Amino acid sequence: MSLSQDLYLGNDDPLYNIGVVTRMTNISTATLRAWERRYSFPLAKRTAGGHRLYSERDILRLQWVKQRVDEGMQTAQAINALRHQEKSGRLAFVPESIAEKPTQSSDLPALQVYQRRLFNALIRLDLQEADQVLGEALVVASPDDFILDVIAPVMTQVGEAWESQQINIANEHHSTNYLRQRLLMWMLSGPPPRQVPPIVLACAPDEWHEGSLLILGALLRRRRWPVAYLGQAVPLPDLATFVREIKPSAIVFVSMLEETAAALVEWPQYFPEVAVSGWPPVGYGGRIFSTSPEWRLRMMGSYLGSDFRQGIENIEHLIIQPKDR
Repeated sequence: MSLSQDLYLGNDDPLYNIGVVTRMTNISTATLRAWERRYSFPLAKRTAGGHRLYSERDILRLQWVKQRVDEGMQTAQAINALRHQEKSGRLAFVPESIAEKPTQSSDLPALQVYQRRLFNALIRLDLQEADQVLGEALVVASPDDFILDVIAPVMTQVGEAWESQQINIANEHHSTNYLRQRLLMWMLSGPPPRQVPPIVLACAPDEWHEGSLLILGALLRRRRWPVAYLGQAVPLPDLATFVREIKPSAIVFVSMLEETAAALVEWPQYFPEVAVSGWPPVGYGGRIFSTSPEWRLRMMGSYLGSDFRQGIENIEHLIIQPKDR
């Protein structure tokens, strides 16, 4: 198996909370905190609320040190050995789970394999396996590709499994919330945002399906756009007040159902100044606008498309006017 430099070194984006790292490394939370306190290893990033976030590279380094400790080396010596080898450029990480299974599902593209494994882990309620899949996939794929080619289709598959009664509603909520937490983490831990007003992201009134909105939010933060994530079922009068207060760069709506789209098309009544001036620009998307194009004729604003990559490009096009390019 040929391993790229990215696979060896891991990703530096802070993505995993301490509970996830404990499950992935079999190192207790108490030990992780003690190592950071005594040896400044690893130096986890922090959320705005002070919670630790670890990167894929942090996890690979922790696994390397734990293996040395399990072999009988003192912790301080193992950490010093790690740092010495990193400094000399002689250290390359190969996650054991990948190294041991190089031919697994070799007939499928790599991300499809992770997609299938993640879905199976979630419907079996096996969060330890789900965490393992996340860790492995993020070694070989960027967070953007992972979100688009693993998380997004798995969210769809979970919903379809519930609709076809393969899983019950408790299992669907459990699986969806697991993915939701990871997407929110990406929104919290994205790169430093641009110094511009945020993009407001809101579901239509009475719209509770927020998966698409979460994905858009995580991808926008990956591209350094600040977001104001409002989430599910946002009443238009409250949203209008919020928009007037923060003066966003854009407003993005998501609606999946006909009844929620029927409420959403009334937005110009609550934002008359936006409807007249065209600023901030308004974009919208969701299943109902893709499957029933006639709804686009009733909706004021810019349709963002049925594809997430296209949607992100269209949002950026709305914000970056020709005069600013």
